[in-house]
Amino acid sequence: MIQIKNRIAKLRQILDEKEVDAILISQPENRYYLSGFNGSAGYLFVTQNSMILATDFRYVEQIKIQAPDYTLFQLSGSISKWFPEIINGLDIKTLGFESADITFERYQNLSGIIGKTGIQLQLVPLKDTVETIRAIKDPEEIDCIRRAAEISDKAFKHISEIIHAGMTEIELAWELEKSLHEAGSQSIPFEIIAGSGPNAALPHAHPSERVIRQGEPIIIDFGAKIEGYCSDVTRTLCIGKADAVFNKIYGIVLDAQMSAISKINSGTTGAEADGFARNIIEEAGYGEAFGHSLGHGIGLATHENPSLSRTSDNILTENMVFTIEPGIYIPGWGGVRIEDTVIIKNGKISVLSKSIK
Repeated sequence: MIQIKNRIAKLRQILDEKEVDAILISQPENRYYLSGFNGSAGYLFVTQNSMILATDFRYVEQIKIQAPDYTLFQLSGSISKWFPEIINGLDIKTLGFESADITFERYQNLSGIIGKTGIQLQLVPLKDTVETIRAIKDPEEIDCIRRAAEISDKAFKHISEIIHAGMTEIELAWELEKSLHEAGSQSIPFEIIAGSGPNAALPHAHPSERVIRQGEPIIIDFGAKIEGYCSDVTRTLCIGKADAVFNKIYGIVLDAQMSAISKINSGTTGAEADGFARNIIEEAGYGEAFGHSLGHGIGLATHENPSLSRTSDNILTENMVFTIEPGIYIPGWGGVRIEDTVIIKNGKISVLSKSIK
């Protein structure tokens, strides 16, 4: 609960700086991050003096255990009934909302309720308010991600021992998913990517009935989850003897990844980080075959702040956790991507995922 209190204090400081009286938290990961409540429905209302968790009867007992510092408001009836009740008890004039999560329809609904009831309240769109806090991980979060990375490593070791020509991509993905669960993962954080041969040229290939053959690239992208926190790893394999094309492309991607890992430090921008890897791939003549960004933050969500892309002005700082995942994709042949979950520790990159490359 100490971490929850620290997070709320940081949020209140941001609200004070923005001159907003309160914030409505609707985004699921943000709701969990600020309260510890992992139910599937509910809203947080946070002011400088109060914290309310509004949800329905299904979660009343759960909230008592997971979010004891919050005042429970049990929802009943339509939003037009309960929203004014909450607002009238808060004594606020401005209410921030998560503009990236609240739909335009929901915004119109809230605006209409305010107008009809005569509440003196201004809705203020806020972006990345909680996400900015989430980008820097506390020790408990880092431990969860580290454990998730260890589970990913165990699962990959198992897969590397049993993968063989004749398996289908679906069989490969299922064996990997089973191994992740058996090693201790909660629900997997995202659908496993498994693409072989020409399918490996699809960065987000869905596993198919295609039979894996010797000598071709096989991309597998997977992760584990511990207490809501994710890992994200990609490895490219080849069964049997790799040809000269595979070795060349793999070597370029590996050099690009290792360059980024060695050069990124605290204070590097997301664009600079992307450039460390992209420059190597471009100099090798494959710049157009690297169409995605170098990486993304990871934590409660598989894609969160910071961004490591050509246009990112995010500053990478101590205790940020993110991925480094350069790739080259050639239609008709396949692709190579190598991805690790990393953290900035003592100003430099520390790699959390240890699977062999």
